[in-house]
Amino acid sequence: MASGFFALLDDIAALVKASAASLDDVPAQVAKTTGKVSGIVIDDTAVTPKYVVGLDPSRELAIIYRIAKKSLINKMLLLSPAALLLGYFAPWAITPILMLGGAYLCFEGYEKVHALFSPHPHAAESANLPTITPEELEEQRVAGAVRTDIILSAEIMAIAYSQVTGQPILNQIAVMLAVAVFITVAVYGFVGLIVKADDIGMHLAQDKYHPGTQKLGHGIVRFMPHFLSLLSYVGTAAMLWVGAEIIAHGIPFTAHLLHELEQALAHLPAVAWLAKALACALGGLLIGFVVEKLVLLGKKAIGKGKQAPSA
Repeated sequence: MASGFFALLDDIAALVKASAASLDDVPAQVAKTTGKVSGIVIDDTAVTPKYVVGLDPSRELAIIYRIAKKSLINKMLLLSPAALLLGYFAPWAITPILMLGGAYLCFEGYEKVHALFSPHPHAAESANLPTITPEELEEQRVAGAVRTDIILSAEIMAIAYSQVTGQPILNQIAVMLAVAVFITVAVYGFVGLIVKADDIGMHLAQDKYHPGTQKLGHGIVRFMPHFLSLLSYVGTAAMLWVGAEIIAHGIPFTAHLLHELEQALAHLPAVAWLAKALACALGGLLIGFVVEKLVLLGKKAIGKGKQAPSA
């Protein structure tokens, strides 16, 4: 009996040791996954500030915190379990779902590009637009940011899952939760720094500081409006690029074309990356255009259905 008990303890110790050795790989897997999702992280970081700009400066960090909290909850309680369950029961469904998300990103990116080149409404037309309170505007911005973030987060967690398929379930859970926390803190921490940079500049520009520090503060204040404007363009381009790349990787033919493009320019890595991003962005514009037309057709069909007299 005693020998059986000690044998059981030996088995438990061996299992714990094996689990610990397996968990030692988690930091390396997290680092590998973070590198894989760099393009999506750039997109998320570039897109989010536009949801905060123009609101009450005293509410900026609170709004970013609200978005970040919802993003982390979605990653940890919705997207990670969904990826694990789909990967186990229906792995074939992951790619189509991600492609639908990619189509939505292309649609949003196309809408923003279209708005840039469309004539703005006249003042009289603008005056007829409904007015909303700052609180309502904040709710709209947060809801829009969360909608975009959940698609980007879904892609991040899907890539995280792809890096741990075949690993023990404990490893899969640990890596995905670690990626969720690390990416969310990194993205929204940097976004918070971006939107409060002008306040930091104004603080440094005070007379109590050294002239060199004051000059730096004035430079930050002058630079940030241009930087935020540039970041909004980068965010739109990244939406198109990331959305189209998600779709392209889900179609063998286009995935092969992208791979061939990268291979052809492999001797010039920077040019290869730029060519791939540009090709995806242009493809994203086309996809967004098609999706917009489908949405308009759907709205017209629904409108006609409501207007049709009942029998």
